[in-house]
Amino acid sequence: MRWWSVANFVSNAGTWMQLTVQNLLVLQITGSAAATGLSMSVQAAPGLLMSLAGGAAVDRWPRKLTASVSQALLGAVAFTTAFLVATDQLNLGVLMALAAVTGVIATVDGPACALLGNDLVRTEDVPSAIGVGSLVHNAGRLAGAALAGVTVGFLGTAAAYAANGLSFLFVTAVIPFLRPVAGAVRARSERPAEKAAATEDPGEDMSMREGLRYFMRRPRLVALAGITGLSAVFGRNYQLTLAVLVVGPLAGGAGAFGTVSTVLAVGGILGAVLGARLRKPSVRLVGALAAAGGVLQIVAGLSPSLAVLLVIVLPMALVESVSDTAGTTVLQTDPPPHMRGRVLGVWGSVRTLWGLAGPPALGLLMELAGARGALVTGGLLIAGAIGAGYVLRERRVGAKPVVVRTEEPVLTGQPGLSTAA
Repeated sequence: MRWWSVANFVSNAGTWMQLTVQNLLVLQITGSAAATGLSMSVQAAPGLLMSLAGGAAVDRWPRKLTASVSQALLGAVAFTTAFLVATDQLNLGVLMALAAVTGVIATVDGPACALLGNDLVRTEDVPSAIGVGSLVHNAGRLAGAALAGVTVGFLGTAAAYAANGLSFLFVTAVIPFLRPVAGAVRARSERPAEKAAATEDPGEDMSMREGLRYFMRRPRLVALAGITGLSAVFGRNYQLTLAVLVVGPLAGGAGAFGTVSTVLAVGGILGAVLGARLRKPSVRLVGALAAAGGVLQIVAGLSPSLAVLLVIVLPMALVESVSDTAGTTVLQTDPPPHMRGRVLGVWGSVRTLWGLAGPPALGLLMELAGARGALVTGGLLIAGAIGAGYVLRERRVGAKPVVVRTEEPVLTGQPGLSTAA
């Protein structure tokens, strides 16, 4: 697990370095901010359509092999981009195509690497493993963004892509030496006996439709998707809402927003550390944390000064990070082992949908209500919807009739009738 964490840190740093450089590269080629956003959407779009297939592939194929191949392919794409940049043969169309290929590979790589990490620890330690993964992700994001500027400044854009390719090869080299906990692979291959007996096609149980059906029949997973959707659309896009708030109503500059971003990152890291201590998180906990984040978002929107905003931003990011860790733990431990890849595939499609719909919806809300109004309205919608859902659930549970079983009278003198009864 230590080796896997180091490999993930290196890979995350390389990925965030490439994402940062990619945005700068698109701006250099086109000079258009819209084209930059389009490149990000093109890379994310395959997750909406192909995540189900990617999750099914993860359930069908050995995880170590799947993760090794996907990491190697991502490295090949990075090296190809580096070569094209170095030889001045990269244009916008080719860059968009490479971004789309990266998005397709990621639909398999994401769930494969996430579940492989869980296989390296005991079941009771999975929440801690997910918390460590979140911590590594945040640390890699900070390191990658910082390294991007240094690498481009001293070595050029091609070097940043090449460094990302090397980070993928490092992960590929580490995977063969990982040792899953005894029984993890066996548990993954187990199938419910009644399901195996009900179908003649041994592959039917591994279909994408089965994964979608399982997800939709689990109320807790559907509720988790709803909570995450509310937070993704009306909150969490703090790089947009807080940027406008700091530069506009609070009269700050780029340096002030940089300070806010740093505090957000620190809160995310602290939240990942706290989230790693969770043992059995629930959807109710995720909802409570999301509602608390909505309340803090309201306070942030009403902040009279930058100093007050900095005080609010830290717990806001911390609560968000703990909520993410708790939700990921539920998502990766609630399904049976042989279904987890497909459940993560469904989740990838849902998350991509929220990710694509969130920024335009939030941008429209900001146009209508301003930065403060968007933060306050979004927080009210998040906290209010989750609170209403909790009240409705409690009423529905409390309204269930109680069945009282009574003893049947014993009929004597009529043995035939007694036996039938």
